[in-house]
Amino acid sequence: MFKLSRYVAILIFAAANSMATPVAPPLELVVLGSGGPGATGRAGAGYVVLVDGEPRILVDAGPGTFVRLGEAKLSLAKIDTVLLTHLHIDHTGELPGIFKARVVSGGGPIHFQVFGPSGHHGEGEDATFPSTSRFIDLLFGPAGAYSYLHDFAAPMTIKTTDIDASTNASKSPTVIHSEHGLQISTIAGHHGDAPAVIYRIDYRHQSITFSGDIDAKGLDNLRHIAQHSSLLVFNSVVLDPPGSPRVLYTLHTPPKAIGVLAADSQVKRLLLSHLSPTIDQARASVEASIREHYQGPVAFAEDGMRLQP
Repeated sequence: MFKLSRYVAILIFAAANSMATPVAPPLELVVLGSGGPGATGRAGAGYVVLVDGEPRILVDAGPGTFVRLGEAKLSLAKIDTVLLTHLHIDHTGELPGIFKARVVSGGGPIHFQVFGPSGHHGEGEDATFPSTSRFIDLLFGPAGAYSYLHDFAAPMTIKTTDIDASTNASKSPTVIHSEHGLQISTIAGHHGDAPAVIYRIDYRHQSITFSGDIDAKGLDNLRHIAQHSSLLVFNSVVLDPPGSPRVLYTLHTPPKAIGVLAADSQVKRLLLSHLSPTIDQARASVEASIREHYQGPVAFAEDGMRLQP
């Protein structure tokens, strides 16, 4: 009788464990937008990073990411950190809509931390870009286009930190956020005349690095910060030369160079995102070029994709 009771108890315990809620991964990536500036059916660049199952970090917010965020049915309640790789429209155009969605989602006072590149005052043919703090002020500041949001449905405050993205910026990664084992590091990128920033998120032995839009001049910094990343999200727009217009190589990195960097950095997985129609139409050759140097898993991003590093 004792043996039978013990056997039944073991079965009940096993059944209870099998029905238990799965433990959330330390980090999870949700792709809100996998496309670029063209109206090609993909949302512009944007991602949400979940920490212990909770959506916490927004990385870029291109056009269309507002809709994708709703489709993903992710809670906005704890999204409090925004990382902007640069200020091109296809990476920031949906920011006001997402901020308002966060405000009306409830939950009391809201405090955003926004990080992004310092500004650039162009001359001649070079464009002028505001700093991220100026950009946010133009949108949400006292005289900003959407100043009404600061007390629309809940008190909203925004702390903006400009990351040095100049040619004189440090060549070593800088920690910009550290909290309960969650660490966010950054280093200057390079995207033509647009100030750009590379980000790395580390938590519980997992890591995700975001290249942002990056050309050859930014690869040394990316190689440095991406070392041994669990997942490298690399923006892929151009084919190997001369397969794309020459001017695009002053802004983006071709597949062969992506493969070399991924191998040199010893990243565990590679996700190609910010995809152009050119890349979509030549996936086999793009992957083959990358695999000349990098043998780890390679995936092409899709809107709504979820990945664990």
